[in-house]
Amino acid sequence: MNAVTKASRLMRPAAALLAFAASTAAWAHQGTEPVRWQLNLIPGVTATSHNAYHAHMIMLWICVVIGVVVFGAMTYAMFKFRKSKGAVADTGFTHSTVLEAIWTVIPIVILIGSAIPATRMVVAQYNADNNAAPAEMTVKITGYQWMWQYDYVDQGVGFTSRLDRESDRLRQNQGTTQAELAAHPNYLRDVDNPLVLPADTRIRFVLTADDVIHAWWVPALGWKQDAIPGMINEAWTLVPGDKVGTYRGVCAELCGKDHGFMPIVVKVLPKAEYQAWLARQKASAAAAAAPAVAAN
Repeated sequence: MNAVTKASRLMRPAAALLAFAASTAAWAHQGTEPVRWQLNLIPGVTATSHNAYHAHMIMLWICVVIGVVVFGAMTYAMFKFRKSKGAVADTGFTHSTVLEAIWTVIPIVILIGSAIPATRMVVAQYNADNNAAPAEMTVKITGYQWMWQYDYVDQGVGFTSRLDRESDRLRQNQGTTQAELAAHPNYLRDVDNPLVLPADTRIRFVLTADDVIHAWWVPALGWKQDAIPGMINEAWTLVPGDKVGTYRGVCAELCGKDHGFMPIVVKVLPKAEYQAWLARQKASAAAAAAPAVAAN
């Protein structure tokens, strides 16, 4: 049996495993919140998050196949060709030009094969395809220690969002019991004013900070962007209409002693409900501004 035949036989189990991986949803996590003993990423609810999940799964199974082939070959060789069975070095195998060419070409093929879909996904994420749809609305996000400021550009609506008062009270009370924490299901993950967004709408975000570096991250949306003082970073999202709901995140940059108490909550509504919410916010803003206008 020549070296090429031996190598092809070793590749058969790996090919079978890859086919199994492609046809199964093993380890898939269909929710939008982490769960205990979770083994995999969350697919999320946007095209960007799905691309990140697919890129992760592609590389995961490539690594699994490589591991099976390499460690399988090592295990087979150690038991099949051990000295106690009278094995001697096969100089024709270890110095085979064909084999050296194979294990040089295969990694190159793997790198190119994984780079092509990864590049397409990155291009789509950063709107570099020159065909990106225009944004339908813009939200400015400003990070402060330790809260977020959300401004709906061109809508005259803006507010701060910080850790909800009940979570803040519980965390600062040394006498808080486990029962009290259990009665507050989103302890340290709720805010007083969530960011409300419409579904089926392409939304542009511009992000900055007022004091130190922050990072706005909602895993279900599939991206994380730094908020840096003196700089403007951009991102975008579009949540499908069948994915309305509440999605949570955190500041992903170590921004100070209360870094762990700066959650993010995004509430995605159908367009009609969002417009009704926006009308209420505008009315409240106008009512709050009226006394100041009258005084002047």
